[in-house]
Amino acid sequence: MKARHVTVVAKKEFFGLASEKTILLAVLLQVFIALFSSFLMVGLTSMYDPAALSGYSHFRYDIAYAGNETPLLGYLEEGSDLRVHQMDLSTAVELLKERRISAVIYVPDTPAVSDDPVKITLYTLANDLQGAVVDVRLKSVFLQYEQNLRTARAGRLDVTPIPLQVPASAGSGDFYGFVYGLLVPLLVFLPGILSAALIIDLITEEYQHGTLETLISTPVTFAEMVWGKVLICTLLVPIQAGAWILLLSLNRIAIEDPFLILLHVTLGSLVLILLGAFCALHYKERTAAQFVFSTALVVILLFVLALPYNPLNLVARIAVGTAGTEQWLLLAVTTLAVIGLGYAMQAYAGRIERAPSGK
Repeated sequence: MKARHVTVVAKKEFFGLASEKTILLAVLLQVFIALFSSFLMVGLTSMYDPAALSGYSHFRYDIAYAGNETPLLGYLEEGSDLRVHQMDLSTAVELLKERRISAVIYVPDTPAVSDDPVKITLYTLANDLQGAVVDVRLKSVFLQYEQNLRTARAGRLDVTPIPLQVPASAGSGDFYGFVYGLLVPLLVFLPGILSAALIIDLITEEYQHGTLETLISTPVTFAEMVWGKVLICTLLVPIQAGAWILLLSLNRIAIEDPFLILLHVTLGSLVLILLGAFCALHYKERTAAQFVFSTALVVILLFVLALPYNPLNLVARIAVGTAGTEQWLLLAVTTLAVIGLGYAMQAYAGRIERAPSGK
């Protein structure tokens, strides 16, 4: 196999990428995600960490307080983000049904020093974004009232509780867990999946357009043709993944070792690209090859994600600078997998070339 022939094929495919629907749709999809990244960040973060949602709303919500007057009423009135109205429970519930208020709090007539628990009932709007914001804002007030009750009932304790010191920065852990545990691995591995789908299009079009016989009659061998297509699909991975890392850095999301991440992502994506090439060489038809590859990809992802040191977890740990020596072991295993698949594809492509009419 001559490297010059592989490079010629790669250049041909590079200049022909503009006519490939797969890569155009992939670029448009990534541009669409980038344009709405802030909206997606708010929406997805609110599902992963509802407490982060309250910071985006500065509107004062009207809530009703019904029942016995307790220190909880004072805590609610001290807040600047809620407007409290005292009324009876039936009237408050009717106003809530009419969406004229955002929540109803009912506090029973239970003394703070009573042996019975204080059961507070909260009525909110079901399946509503406004209800989620109010729930988050009320959480801190309820915790403050809970501490008040604990102080009032401290005399009943038989032992002294051990104080728990929580760092002040711990409240943002869920947000960064979402960013580094899900967002970063998803973005950097997305180009690899797209390139694996692209290699299927590049190979099957040679069969569908009837250009395979012409290509084999040139000095370029069938295996060199396949490797040229694999090369251009592989080069697209670090370019797109690097662009995502750059955009994340511009959005003040620090990445500890981007070059090591790109190395892991490129090798892992090359495994998928070679598997996609196998499917294209075997089925020779785009629809069948894409279906088989997609099914196999789901099975592979389920198996890989079940492993404790899977690539997604490793990329997240590299991004925050906590990866250990297992990253080099995984890198070695991935390299061996690439070498094995590359040798197998070389032999399979040679067998197809030696077959009559390249079939």
